[in-house]
Amino acid sequence: MNLVKALKGFTSAATFAASVLYAGAAFAQTTVVVGYQQIVGPFVSAIADGRFDAALKEAGYAVDWRQFSSAGDISSALASGNVPIGVIGSTGTAAAATRGVDLQLFWILDNIGKSEALVAREGSGIEKPEDLVGKKVGVPFVSTSHFHLLVGLEKVWKIDPRKVDILNMKPPQIVAAWQRGDIDAAYVWPPALSEILKNGKVIADSEVIGKESVPTFDGIVGDRKFLADNPKFMEAFTKVLADAYADYKEKGASWTADSPEVQGIVKMIGGNPADVVEALGLLAFPTVEEQASAQWLGGGADGGAVRALTESAKFLVEQKQIDKALPDYTGFVNADFATAAAK
Repeated sequence: MNLVKALKGFTSAATFAASVLYAGAAFAQTTVVVGYQQIVGPFVSAIADGRFDAALKEAGYAVDWRQFSSAGDISSALASGNVPIGVIGSTGTAAAATRGVDLQLFWILDNIGKSEALVAREGSGIEKPEDLVGKKVGVPFVSTSHFHLLVGLEKVWKIDPRKVDILNMKPPQIVAAWQRGDIDAAYVWPPALSEILKNGKVIADSEVIGKESVPTFDGIVGDRKFLADNPKFMEAFTKVLADAYADYKEKGASWTADSPEVQGIVKMIGGNPADVVEALGLLAFPTVEEQASAQWLGGGADGGAVRALTESAKFLVEQKQIDKALPDYTGFVNADFATAAAK
């Protein structure tokens, strides 16, 4: 199955673009809907402990936090015209930007690395990538896991994806199918990854595949007009992010299964504390200074985020999901908020 079929569920360009550019009246509402996913890290911990709510209330806003199971679901929520800010991986961001969606990436949640992995179930007969031929592999479509699975198959292992039975499954569905023995392998992130590793083994991960192609990341994107029209919201929102990431750098090593930070993450996304601690160790969380630098959001066309979007878009073209990549993705990456928060 190639990416053309895999991304069939992605909202059409016209509908998706129109959805993000919803009426200015919606922006005038005090309550802002923010979509997040089952992704561990300081961002989710700061939602759980109320830091965002307190800071944004002082700025004159309330937040309706809504959890979604996948990037595809968040894309659909954006299409509804009610979600101006959401968590989407690098692949989904590149696809949306190429289709003309007027969004901007303003924060890197994490460098995915080892936290997304291809795992083979015990008894599946899969010992190496070549053994995937003829097997059932679950992965959330329109996700960074999906992108790296296909990159791994085609570019790294030279396997025709059509020879692998790739199934579109959200993380909770992967866990359920895994436990029933309905799938042979899966490419996913925690907490689902932690669960399937209990009787599976890693065949490859996004750190390895990223070195052969391009790294993937999870990020927070916002509608360009919303970002411009709501400076107080963005200042408060990004300041909480900066503080949360600084706290993690200083104290993250002490986050244990019993710590309030980990307990808060479990409260928000499910899973168990031990698995969350393990998952945190697989991710890299850029500080606000790193966010603003050329390593990620800064640096224009040479910045890490722009280069990742550019390479992701090229791959989408190869898969015939988009007609052609844009000549420049710098306008879809905004380092201004991170830069201000770093001062």
